Amino acid sequence: QPPPLMWKQFISGYLTFTKRERTGTLLLLAVITILIILPFLFPFFIKKKTYRHDAFEKEIASLTIKQADTASKYKRKNYDDDQPQYFQPSEKNYAGKQQLKGELFYFDPNTLDEAGWKKLGVRDKTVATIKNYLSKGGKFYKPEDVGKIWGLGNEEKERLIPFVKIDDANFVKNYPAKTYDKPTFEKKVYTPSMVDVNLADTNALIALPGIGSKLSQRIITFRDRLGGFYKLEQVGETFGLPDSTFQKIKPRLTLSNPEVKQININTGTLDELKAHPYIRYAIANSIVQYRSQHGNFSSLSDLKKIMTITDEVFAKAYPYLKIN
Repeated sequence: QPPPLMWKQFISGYLTFTKRERTGTLLLLAVITILIILPFLFPFFIKKKTYRHDAFEKEIASLTIKQADTASKYKRKNYDDDQPQYFQPSEKNYAGKQQLKGELFYFDPNTLDEAGWKKLGVRDKTVATIKNYLSKGGKFYKPEDVGKIWGLGNEEKERLIPFVKIDDANFVKNYPAKTYDKPTFEKKVYTPSMVDVNLADTNALIALPGIGSKLSQRIITFRDRLGGFYKLEQVGETFGLPDSTFQKIKPRLTLSNPEVKQININTGTLDELKAHPYIRYAIANSIVQYRSQHGNFSSLSDLKKIMTITDEVFAKAYPYLKIN
């Protein structure tokens, strides 16, 4: 057991405060106390804001008044009663008031004057609308047309329509059907234009079925090299022209001038002769060689003496050759 002196030293060392420590401890306690009490003091320092709801309250009051006024227009059905309750128009309902004021009589809406409409109980504004419609040429053709007047209530329409009597003599009720002269179409007989193969240009040939710009130019080139066509079948010999196309255009071809350009076989040069599509170089050279060896030809039939000239070649080339 420790001696009493040691306890005194322990207590003196740990539980004794200096003046500065006591002052600091007291200040700390004071701050803690203020912080604890401060939240309870806020209501005394902060003024509570109050909001006025005058505008909102006025709007609520206005809606309440309108709802009450609307509800007063209709009589509610009491399901406990034996007799059913029906809709009753309010005093503001114009149609109900007009039924009490208007006088019913048979009338023609196309001829009724302003006083007559007012006598029927139609409002001045609606009467003005009707007169404006009639002044612009409008017409009522049947009683139901009265129901189309802008401004009339449903009750007014049902009330007035049974008393409408329209006089057909005042206007043409039904427009007469327009009669149109039925056009007579004469079927034109198509006559295809004929094309002269010795005179036609590219435009005339292109008009033929199946002939384009290339084929038309080839036909003309072939015609110029021959010196002209002497029969229509020669057109079918054009390079690149299908026989089916030629047979299609043949009925539209004509040959008004079968005269062709001829070459003198006694004076014609090798170049002139070989340029012809029916003669070419081999035959042209044979003609020139035969002529140089035997002299001039006395007749075209002498060409048959040349072995390279067959009867077929002679028959084709004969119209393009001469000896004088």
